[in-house]
Amino acid sequence: MKCKIHIYLLNDLYSQEFADEHHEGNPSIDNVKYDWEDELSISSDVSNVLEHTDASYPLAGMDENDQAFQYDIPHMHLFEIQSSDAPLVYVGASESIISSTSMTKDEDGFIIEITLKDYEPMSNPIPGIFIAAKSFPKELIRL
Repeated sequence: MKCKIHIYLLNDLYSQEFADEHHEGNPSIDNVKYDWEDELSISSDVSNVLEHTDASYPLAGMDENDQAFQYDIPHMHLFEIQSSDAPLVYVGASESIISSTSMTKDEDGFIIEITLKDYEPMSNPIPGIFIAAKSFPKELIRL
């Protein structure tokens, strides 16, 4: 099975009332629902997807001095994508910046949808992971 991940950033100025009144309930060029949309696809043999709320995400890597680092980012809403032929993959975001999430399964595989709030600053250190600015490790911020 495969897994498709859709991530949306809500437009804080979107008005469903305006869409209903002027465009049969649909967004329009002057009333955009999402500031952006992103789609990721995992085509390896996905066997299962687990949803974790209020979890910790281990943000790890190498700094500019080739020193390894790892910070546990608390209060994350994560989807753990399990595959028989690939390492574990996580997608998700800080709980404070999530508007909604959903996960469905059909004959082709899993579909994950994550909608993010527009008004809180965030970072996207790796594809599929969004961390609220207030939760991002200060040691990794370079001015």
